[in-house]
Amino acid sequence: MLELICKRLMLAIPTLLMVSMMVFGLQKLLPGDPLTAMLGEERDPAVIAQLRAELNLDAPIPVQYFNWLTRALQGDLGVSLRTQEPVTHLIATKLPVTLEMSLLAMIIALLFGISMGIMAAVNKNSWIDHGTNFVAISGISVPHFWLGILLILIFSVNLQWLPASGFVPFSEDPLQNLRTLLLPALVLGTGLAATLMRHTRASMIAVLKADYIRTARAKGLLPKAVIMKHAFRNALVPVITLTTLLFGELLGGAVLTEQVFTIPGFGKMIVDSVFNRDYAVVQGVVLVVAIGFLALNLLADVLYVLINPKMRSQ
Repeated sequence: MLELICKRLMLAIPTLLMVSMMVFGLQKLLPGDPLTAMLGEERDPAVIAQLRAELNLDAPIPVQYFNWLTRALQGDLGVSLRTQEPVTHLIATKLPVTLEMSLLAMIIALLFGISMGIMAAVNKNSWIDHGTNFVAISGISVPHFWLGILLILIFSVNLQWLPASGFVPFSEDPLQNLRTLLLPALVLGTGLAATLMRHTRASMIAVLKADYIRTARAKGLLPKAVIMKHAFRNALVPVITLTTLLFGELLGGAVLTEQVFTIPGFGKMIVDSVFNRDYAVVQGVVLVVAIGFLALNLLADVLYVLINPKMRSQ
């Protein structure tokens, strides 16, 4: 296990280096000047030139990249051009909000997606199978922003059970924190549950056709034991891969949901920094997202080994 983790960490170093080079280089290809876009064309050119020198924007691109990478390795991701706040502080403020919402959405998705996938596979071609497939296709097809507005109308405006927008930190009021995140997590979780249901169903159907499943049934094992102990455990490997990828996408892709529910999260900060040409924030955010994806892939590899002992020798 330790050898596997070390190998994955060694592979992560050139991956992160390549990601940082691509993001830094592609930003420089964008037309226009970030300082001019932020300060306006009417600002004194001398002031803009002084700021460019202070921010090291007048140096050659390789020098700029080397200076940024050196500071990043020391934990300094720079300062936002627009807010003048450290990028690490902005990420530390916004990331926990999206992380909490994503965790809640993933719990909802796992509970509904996997259970419906198992029921559909066990009852293949029955009305249960057709019904769960209909629900899954509906969950994939419905846009998140439309579902969010619909849930606000039902649970916030009409029933007045949950707040329509806003965010309360967990440290201030745990119950109100859960109430503010429940609707956006439900919006995100429905789409994820639909995707997980489809993959769980396909994986379970393939496993249920295996010879060892027929042998387990021939031995007289209870159907529940055959499904949960033998079939489901082996069907989990592709589901784990999908779950880690979906969770990584949530960290940077919950923009519309955060916008609809006015959640001050990580996704909204990414879009705002791109539109504002805030280079330091974009670079820091992409680097953190890349680290998150690599960490989730490492977690998936570790779970593979724990679930399937045969992979320990590979």
